[in-house]
Amino acid sequence: MTRIMATSPEQYAFPPLEAASPEGLLAVGGDLNPQRLLSAYRQGIFPWYSAGQPILWWSPDPRAILYPAQVRISRSLRKKLRQRNFTITSDTVFQDVIKRCAEPRPEQPGTWITAEMKSAYTALHQLGHAHSVETWLGSQLVGGLYGITIGKAFFGESMFSRVSDASKAALVSLASLLAAQDYHFIDCQVASAHLESLGAQSIPRLHFTQQLADAVNCEPDPRIWNLETSGGQFI
Repeated sequence: MTRIMATSPEQYAFPPLEAASPEGLLAVGGDLNPQRLLSAYRQGIFPWYSAGQPILWWSPDPRAILYPAQVRISRSLRKKLRQRNFTITSDTVFQDVIKRCAEPRPEQPGTWITAEMKSAYTALHQLGHAHSVETWLGSQLVGGLYGITIGKAFFGESMFSRVSDASKAALVSLASLLAAQDYHFIDCQVASAHLESLGAQSIPRLHFTQQLADAVNCEPDPRIWNLETSGGQFI
């Protein structure tokens, strides 16, 4: 594990991924400058730490990813999503989404989305690299997610749900949107039962970085984020 100095003369340099601990911890320190963050994501690295800790940079092995065209939606889930009559939008209330994602949860009283993190990702949103997908029930924001895009890779960060299936509606709508634009993958970082139920798979970090190199060098269509659909866009 390497300590990153905030004033490092090497612009946004990180150790080689092979230097990460078995848990995936690669480096400590630095800052959340937008360009440093983008550099990190391009290399397969992301920040994750709690309030009171220094910034911790991670690159787990294996890596959980979801191929947009291969999202697994059971017949029962598809039926429930349509019955909910959600409205799905994108980039309409980014700050509200990240604020809701940061709220404590029953099984997780603390949060890793610190004020510093919220400011950093809001700056990335203003630069056109961070995006949100929102799930509405009437006029109420009931679920959503946010993440980073570089080229044709989407790096998922967090999601929230105020009613059953609201975050799933956001995720499957995102996958439909990305699949239509030939995005290569959604980076889920670390596997969970929830993500695996939707088709996420864990691949070796080496394979991930090979796919990443191709994805981040593609040219995306900025019009992709003009998403608004009543009833959801459930592939």
